[in-house]
Amino acid sequence: MATTDVTWTRANARRLARQGLTAPKAPDLDSPAQVAGAMLGAHAQVLSAAELSVALRLPAGTTRTDLREALWADRALTKTYGPRGTVHLLPTADLPMWTGALSSVPAGPNPWREDVRMTPEQTDEVVAAIRDALAGEPLTVDELTDAIVDRTGPWAGDRVMEAFQDKWPRWRQAAHTAAHRGALAFGPNRGRKVTYTGPGVTPMDGRPAVEALVRQYLHAYGPATPAHFAQWLAAPKAWAGGVFKDLAAAGRIEEVAFDGTAAWVASGDGAFPDAAPPPGVRLLAYFDAYVIACRPRERLFAGDAYGRALGGGQAGNFPVVLVDGTVAGVWHQRRSGGRITVTVEPIGTALDSVRARTELAAEVGRVAEALEGRAELTVGRVAVGPHA
Repeated sequence: MATTDVTWTRANARRLARQGLTAPKAPDLDSPAQVAGAMLGAHAQVLSAAELSVALRLPAGTTRTDLREALWADRALTKTYGPRGTVHLLPTADLPMWTGALSSVPAGPNPWREDVRMTPEQTDEVVAAIRDALAGEPLTVDELTDAIVDRTGPWAGDRVMEAFQDKWPRWRQAAHTAAHRGALAFGPNRGRKVTYTGPGVTPMDGRPAVEALVRQYLHAYGPATPAHFAQWLAAPKAWAGGVFKDLAAAGRIEEVAFDGTAAWVASGDGAFPDAAPPPGVRLLAYFDAYVIACRPRERLFAGDAYGRALGGGQAGNFPVVLVDGTVAGVWHQRRSGGRITVTVEPIGTALDSVRARTELAAEVGRVAEALEGRAELTVGRVAVGPHA
């Protein structure tokens, strides 16, 4: 039975602090890799959005150049397929856990037509070919295709996958699987061409890796339910329910009452602040990890924010303004030379005060600094639609 009653206000205060979204910053969040670890990955389908998500959680003066050095020079970050099969920046040191956990998640229904899909044996063959081909220098997709075909046969290179008014070779349906098994990650672009590289990682055993991921998830976003975890990870709900049941039986997680609903935290991590989040205005980029993972969503996107700041009910399609820990606006930035014009559309009245407008201007300045430009703030309607 749940013994601790955690309110949304207390949970939100702890989540914000652990995400580096309050002042003063947590002392252990002083590098891009540490911030990405606290977020459980920065969504990087649009790399500039991931750079901004991480930079805005670090001290003033952090720029996109610092993020790119951490990614491509220091290799403290790795760009790869993470939760939900989407591209993320993950701490390189955490890749054994991530690959061990992600490769343990049961596969869902195969979305490809029968004449397109690969058998499990073919998938294994392609992953082995990718691992071998990427043991050396990074390869473009065309170079990797040739290397895979050389190692498997022409069937792997058949251009049968519908993709963006083009057709991709058959093997690419296994790209996520290869990344989750530790055989593939993204390398630095070669001109405008994406490259892939071997991350050189050995996945942890599945059971301890999944446990470690659950506990990290609950540390960042708890209290949470198995259904929350399943949705965040894009995993089967029944599988997630079994994982939580086993961890509870082993004493690794414990139940609490979260606004009257049964939820879970990592064992020994049941302390929550007594006060509301400290006041403050923060700008979050497209698909920021905080808005993706925080539940219940109707509390984070309260009132009119639920209709305005969610794209068809999906979080992350609009960059959002947080005021005192809840969504109070959407925003968009446009670059022209060195000028970064940020348009902010308030939702409700939370941005009406002098204090909020002063903090908003400062936050816009941080966005421009992170993007290595000059700030210009406009308050008005954001005409740009949700990100696809």
